[in-house]
Amino acid sequence: MPDTLYLVAAVAVAGVVTLALRSLPFAILKPLRRSRFVQALGRWMPAGILLILAVVVLRDEILSGPDRLWAVAAATAVTIAVHLLGKRRALLSIAAGTACYVVLLNVL
Repeated sequence: MPDTLYLVAAVAVAGVVTLALRSLPFAILKPLRRSRFVQALGRWMPAGILLILAVVVLRDEILSGPDRLWAVAAATAVTIAVHLLGKRRALLSIAAGTACYVVLLNVL
């Protein structure tokens, strides 16, 4: 059985390392906020990530069941319409498109 002092020291070292690793991004963040590159990434990354997600999901759905292409197209149209008409609320449009897809596959 390890000594109590050894266990306390190990927990303290682990705590200091964890605190340092979690606070490091915040320490680096202040100088990066002024960077034009980081500002451009902040503008374009959310749209890029959503585009990649949409392409991967649509590709997988189309390849897994070509007979369900109509449901994928309808749900995609609903998602786009709700996004544009619903003041660009991503969560609302994703939920509406997903609900539309599930209803189309299970009811029709």
